[in-house]
Amino acid sequence: MIPGPDPVPPPAAPPLIVVAGDALVDLIVRPDGEIAAVPGGSQFNTVRAIARLGIPCTFVGGLSSDRFGRALEAALADDGVDLGLVQRTELPTTLALAELGTDGSAAYRFYIEGTSLPALLPGPLAGGLPPSAVALCAGSLGFVLEPVATTLERVVAGLPEATLFVLDPNARPSITTDAPGWRARMERLVARADVVKASTEDLEFLRPGEPLRETAAWIAARGPRAVLVTDGGEPVLVIVDGEVAEIPTPPVDVVDTVGAGDTFGGAFLACLIHDGATRTALGDRALVLRAARFAVRASAEVCRRAGASPPTLAELGGWPEP
Repeated sequence: MIPGPDPVPPPAAPPLIVVAGDALVDLIVRPDGEIAAVPGGSQFNTVRAIARLGIPCTFVGGLSSDRFGRALEAALADDGVDLGLVQRTELPTTLALAELGTDGSAAYRFYIEGTSLPALLPGPLAGGLPPSAVALCAGSLGFVLEPVATTLERVVAGLPEATLFVLDPNARPSITTDAPGWRARMERLVARADVVKASTEDLEFLRPGEPLRETAAWIAARGPRAVLVTDGGEPVLVIVDGEVAEIPTPPVDVVDTVGAGDTFGGAFLACLIHDGATRTALGDRALVLRAARFAVRASAEVCRRAGASPPTLAELGGWPEP
């Protein structure tokens, strides 16, 4: 009997970014009193930003079976986000009331008791992330509310050595009932993080009364290879292996800032993974700065639009030149 050809192994799965945390509905109240219900949540916006740039990604979070939850799920699916790790629940969708100022800035209030976002349990996460996962991005309300915060911290603790971890604190003081506990959790997470992307408001809540640059340096000294600090329209502060740089932001006719920081984080991570970055490669200052400049462009584009609507790769003119 003549042996047949050797079987062809299946193609390897493409590198996957896992984004874990909050998906909710923003009730946006504009200065004229108009109210619009739009899909939102920090990590929900982040994973959509990554997907719209064409990078394979999956979302980890709780979604309700109610109408709002179905809308959230549909928005993720429409952008190409994998839903294999979504946990569905009969609890109602978490709501955030976003009151916009005349300058486009947003002030948030949350309706969380007995809702979908906090209810994430280990479930399918107990066995770890998918084998093709090369990066995890997590943060915001996912590290504030329970049991989701404990679930996600355990996921971080069990990450394989090679998996890149991006921490987005996105502090929410108005609903953080245990501020010292949150700060202790952030310090534990920072020790495993490769990148910390934070706003100046996050730094102020993390270490009250301390100069912002000192807080950023404190974070960098605890393990992350890169620390990025956003401050609205001010330059983005980037620390790579102790070296400090500032990236200017372009002038923008702001419609609102909803989702701008989330898009920045998603675009930054997407660019890193597109460039083949690994944990050790984050010491490459040029690579990190290129991704940060790309993220600034993506974030500026969101500010020109109403609500969190991350741009596509085509709208940004493609990936930056090496």
